[in-house]
Amino acid sequence: MKQARITVHPDYKIGEISPRLFGAFLEPIGSMVNGSMYNPKHPSADSEGMRADFYEALKAARLPAVRLPGGNFVSGWQWKDSIGPRNGRKTHLDMAWAQYIPNDVGHDEYLRWAEKAGAEAIYTVNLGTGTLQDAADCVEYTNFPGGTWWSDLRKKNGHEAPYRVRTWCLGNETDGPWQIASWEKNPRGYGILAHETSKAMKWIDPSIETVACVSSSPFLNHYPDWDREVLEECYAAVDYISLHHYHSAPPEMPEALLAGYRAFEDYIRTEIALCDYVKTKLRTKKTMMLSLDEYGSMFRPRGEARLGLGGRQNADMFGVFNPSRTYVRHDPDDWSGRKPRARKHEMLFALGTASTMLVMLRHADRIKIGCATGGLSALCATDREHVWKGAAHYPFTQLIGMAKGTSLLCEVGCETYDVPGYAIDDMNQYGGFENVMTIQTAAALDEEAGELNVFVINADLAEDQELTLDARGFEGWEFGGHVEMFAENEDDADTWETPDRIVPHRNPDTRAENGVVSARLRKESWNVLRFMRKGAGRE
Repeated sequence: MKQARITVHPDYKIGEISPRLFGAFLEPIGSMVNGSMYNPKHPSADSEGMRADFYEALKAARLPAVRLPGGNFVSGWQWKDSIGPRNGRKTHLDMAWAQYIPNDVGHDEYLRWAEKAGAEAIYTVNLGTGTLQDAADCVEYTNFPGGTWWSDLRKKNGHEAPYRVRTWCLGNETDGPWQIASWEKNPRGYGILAHETSKAMKWIDPSIETVACVSSSPFLNHYPDWDREVLEECYAAVDYISLHHYHSAPPEMPEALLAGYRAFEDYIRTEIALCDYVKTKLRTKKTMMLSLDEYGSMFRPRGEARLGLGGRQNADMFGVFNPSRTYVRHDPDDWSGRKPRARKHEMLFALGTASTMLVMLRHADRIKIGCATGGLSALCATDREHVWKGAAHYPFTQLIGMAKGTSLLCEVGCETYDVPGYAIDDMNQYGGFENVMTIQTAAALDEEAGELNVFVINADLAEDQELTLDARGFEGWEFGGHVEMFAENEDDADTWETPDRIVPHRNPDTRAENGVVSARLRKESWNVLRFMRKGAGRE
């Protein structure tokens, strides 16, 4: 059996873990808004047409934050046409996703839904077709106590108290050639707009923080120089930069999915270095923080790809000029053609998301916001009638509940593997990954609660591994147990009919002696090894 070793010590501190690190992203495409979130015909629908079974399940999962209402969608959305009585709202075309936007779910509904789900709203303003004035008015409507046209209109529309939205994203993927009113060709123009918009928004509400866009994909040929030009213009006025990345692997290369952490590591380290370069160039003491507010890992079949294109995509390559394009009006009660995805390799999907979360945890000193694309469905799977817990629910909620306090550096020794280069399409092309670790880990020390949690993925898809975890630096602590999760078969999935195929359970065979834990990690598995300070309370 393969041997692996992890060493964790209380002095190996990385940084404080933000409570918003394990949030989710929401955009009105597919069935996430029209069907899962909003369906007036559902038996659980409340007075606003929102499915209570869905938002109550998210509340029970303790979802900390949700970025809304988009996404590419928001770069053409006119929030002012989405407020007030529904029968007076304007219907528009969503150029991003070729759909009608009747605004049944509008600005207030999004924010009230976040309140119902118990999640902090991270709001994205339109800096595509929208203006600085639109963004400033949005803050005034949303957060100002009263006595002005916009704040009093909020009260008239049914929300007496300010929403107190703290975090505001200044547009979405503004560098992407696929984006409505893209700033791809003018990074300094976007940087200046972000700077001035952030100033105006903060003059209305000085308590808020703002997030500026940088390159929305490390595959684009202007990365990372576009980011530098933006930051040189807006560094002083914003608090975070927004990172987006989607990692893809061909279905016939499952090992490539769990190598995706390397792509995220490279992207994050580059952006941190870039921010620190600009910090030095501007002679400022301010350290920029990061918001990874769209991310995902997925299988995608290989398509046609022009190798070596290197991110040199024009807008026409994204199908935006397709003459057969038609606009769709979504009925939230009609799920035909919008069935939940097939669940083969569900355990791998869960590990792909968890792997990225461990990367964020390892960079907790700089990443303070994380919003998983598909995070809502990971926490609460839905179809037209039901809600249930998929496999991804369990690592997600364990990280929400247990990754608190301070992130600790884990020293790891394990076997590695290589992934050859591959191309999914013209944009998503990978040069390969060397020395991919079969053990992926991160640790959280909650000194106030007297808890240490070490999160471990066995990314070896073929073999179990024998793990030795050295925690002797935690003198006066005791081992609190080993929780593991794995699938017996690759086709296993948690569904409404079979909700318990893949669930966590305690491993009774794991042993600890003098601060050293010996555990067998099942292949393709998620593991949490817990420690308690003697005398501390337990869950």
